[in-house]
Amino acid sequence: MQPSRTALIVFYALVALCALVATWSQNLAYFGGDSGSLDAFARFALDTRVNPASRSITVDIGLFFLAAAPFMVFEGRRLGVKYVWLYVILGMLVAISVTFPLFMIARERRLAARESTKSSFASEDGHASALDKGLLAVFAGVVVALSVFVLRG
Repeated sequence: MQPSRTALIVFYALVALCALVATWSQNLAYFGGDSGSLDAFARFALDTRVNPASRSITVDIGLFFLAAAPFMVFEGRRLGVKYVWLYVILGMLVAISVTFPLFMIARERRLAARESTKSSFASEDGHASALDKGLLAVFAGVVVALSVFVLRG
């Protein structure tokens, strides 16, 4: 593996680790012992609408995720990254700031493997299945709906 690729993987790993600590230290502080309650999640969703700053960052992250998800699915399919939808799902459940760098690590590893063997592991055209496209459409609808919900303040 090229040193520049290795350095990029280390960088992505550090970003993912920092993001995990930063987001979940705040999530745990916010939820306290009430993280399993539907009321806690409803309160969290409402708190994303508290002021223009919270609405801005919430919509910014959501719309970034909306752009990142198709990239992850199509690029993942093109390179043969396993469990590509797991990155998207965990992006919703854990944090996209954690799972996007993890996806990028998987991507870099697949690119390095391709370079070292000079062969193709997956479809060069990167075709996603009809199911992939349908799930991305559903995901887009959810993100847009949540953005409208948050922006209505």
